[in-house]
Amino acid sequence: MNSDERATAAAKPLKGWRVLVPRGGPWGDSVAATLRGQGATPVIAPLINFAPSTDQETLEAALADLAAGAFDWVTLTSATTVDVLYAYRAVIPASTRVAAVGETTATALSAVGYRVDLVPDDDNSAAGMAAQLIALEPAPRRILTLRSEIAKPVLTRELSQAGHDVRSVVAYRTVGVPVTERIAHDVANGRINAILVTSGSVAEQVRLQFPHIPDSTIVAAIGPRTAKDARRAGLGVSAVAREQTVDGLIAAVSTFPLPHATDEYAV
Repeated sequence: MNSDERATAAAKPLKGWRVLVPRGGPWGDSVAATLRGQGATPVIAPLINFAPSTDQETLEAALADLAAGAFDWVTLTSATTVDVLYAYRAVIPASTRVAAVGETTATALSAVGYRVDLVPDDDNSAAGMAAQLIALEPAPRRILTLRSEIAKPVLTRELSQAGHDVRSVVAYRTVGVPVTERIAHDVANGRINAILVTSGSVAEQVRLQFPHIPDSTIVAAIGPRTAKDARRAGLGVSAVAREQTVDGLIAAVSTFPLPHATDEYAV
């Protein structure tokens, strides 16, 4: 390999890779662009989506109050919550600060034009967000917590116990999105070289929709908590991002040599 080839390899560390991106929309497009920039072929296959809350009236009232400046903070504990805000064209006024549970959620917010004021430094969980908010805001604040139907109200409970005025609202129900037969086939025979796992809900769908993932396929989790959820779902996790960001996740994949599909050389 000459110097030019080495420079190209360094600039395109994922050349030849096919990487499954488990979410669509602006976030998926952003991740796909980053992967292309490193030489990979992204395969966008949204595995989860949101279904409307069973109490639309309560959600719509909360979003109207949010737009009117009724809250000091709004908290988002998943990128799917961002999809809901975007679908409703929700307005977050300058007077309301925004807390995202982790970099996946923060990136999703930025991708659709919302700002992010707080991401937990270490513990990217509802408990971690609660601890950082409580430390940051010793005086009582008005806080809107938006969550999924199945999420435990950990954030609401801990903030309320600390003396904050918290309104907890169910924003959505998580539903799985079936992938195409072609993508399922490509995962099964190893033609998808890596699968990005960005949340426990994504991990559950990966396990459900791809029951036979070759050992050579890199399953990369965006952080320790997601890796724990993935293993609990029955996935073998190959890599965990050191930095809980999209760049960190992709960097974790790039440390591996390119796997080959089991039937790649079949006639």
